[in-house]
Amino acid sequence: MGNIGAKEVPTLLDAEGRRIDGRRLDELRPIQIRAGPLRQADGSAFVEWGANKVMAAVYGPREVHPRHLQQNTKAVIQCRYNMAAFSVDERKRPGIDRRSQEISKVIAEALDSVVFAEEFPRTSIDVYIEVLQANAGTRCAGLVAASVALADAGIPMADLLPAVAVGKVGGAIALDLKKEEDNFGEADLPMALVPQSGRLVLLQMEGHMTEPELAQALDLGVGGCRVIYEKMKAALRERYSVAPAAEEAAA
Repeated sequence: MGNIGAKEVPTLLDAEGRRIDGRRLDELRPIQIRAGPLRQADGSAFVEWGANKVMAAVYGPREVHPRHLQQNTKAVIQCRYNMAAFSVDERKRPGIDRRSQEISKVIAEALDSVVFAEEFPRTSIDVYIEVLQANAGTRCAGLVAASVALADAGIPMADLLPAVAVGKVGGAIALDLKKEEDNFGEADLPMALVPQSGRLVLLQMEGHMTEPELAQALDLGVGGCRVIYEKMKAALRERYSVAPAAEEAAA
């Protein structure tokens, strides 16, 4: 957060309260979700969220590797979040770094809170998330993609998990930060919730907010998650309403 290196700080809010890309404070970036783009995975999803492009693939339930991670009473959810070297402006060093490990753990724990893992003891459900193009909010886009991919794989869950980041930009609380807002804003608050119950399963914050600002951010984030939730359900409905029609036409 704050100024990075010698870069000039952009104007994040204009006189009319519009953001750097013209959005209102409570407006999401355009989101497109496609379920089932990968044939060789048990389940998959592609999310295009603003300038973010994220692919998720799910394999399992299957044998646990390494074997010592096996649990007798439930499936182990293993997540691998990775940003491709070409996903950012300045080429990223290939491979899993500490940030990727932290996000992998956070996403796996969030998914574990809704997956009925006890139905598949001594197995592994493996979730792979690949960020092909990044522009802030990739952990939220990755969690949305992973959740849709799990549903596409037929893994039983209590609910889908929408996620979004809320932040503080130019002294104002804003929904769904883009890169410049994330880099130069005052705070960033990624969150994910179970829509049916309203239970938060992911909540992190970098930066500072007052108590009233935090309450406003949470309200804004919950509203954003509910919009994203509808888009996730629509992607799955499209996936499984188109397939039977296509099979009928082929016959």
